[in-house]
Amino acid sequence: MTEAVTPPSPSPSDPPSEALPPVGSADASASASAENAITPADIRDGAAVALLVGVAGVLLGALWVWLAPRVQYVSNGEAVFLRNTEGEGRIGSDGTFLLLSAGLGALSAVAVFLWRRRGGVPLVIGLGVGSVFAALVGWRVGLWLGPTSDLVVAAGKAGKGVPFDAPMQLLAYGVLLGWPMVAILVHLGLTAVWGPYEPPADGGEPWAGAYTTPEGLLPRPPQD
Repeated sequence: MTEAVTPPSPSPSDPPSEALPPVGSADASASASAENAITPADIRDGAAVALLVGVAGVLLGALWVWLAPRVQYVSNGEAVFLRNTEGEGRIGSDGTFLLLSAGLGALSAVAVFLWRRRGGVPLVIGLGVGSVFAALVGWRVGLWLGPTSDLVVAAGKAGKGVPFDAPMQLLAYGVLLGWPMVAILVHLGLTAVWGPYEPPADGGEPWAGAYTTPEGLLPRPPQD
């Protein structure tokens, strides 16, 4: 008669066997991949954000012309000179543009987040592209709405010895990055703090770090 042989039970000190995938992990991973996939609707949303934010640059240009400190020239009939050579109007104009850009960038980020709380790559790209375009539009609109850049014509209209406003100008072109930088940072921060929570793709298996054996799960042996 042949005696039945019972396989020895595994010991915690034995090397770990290959972990069996948890039940439903494949379905959960496929579902998460489907949810994170970029759809044509996401691309349309990103394009709409870029367009709307870019058009908002007109508001930036109008506010810049209205709020920026003015630099004035004066003519003696032969040449044009700065009325106040120690004035800081040029620097103040750049600072005004930067502050307005930062404020509008934060507002645009909040508006986009409230519209699509789940975020997404196309939405962030649309916000960034639209913000760059808005800064450029605001700059050009400000130059167009501001005083003329033809100093000879402006001096002739003002007359000899009469101050007149200088054209709008940016000395530091780096302020054009204020809107996109603030918009992206604020939107990422809002998404990280108040965005929708996505559970792990494997269903949050609590014993993910344990050894898996045919008989069940065994605790990990203590490390020396």
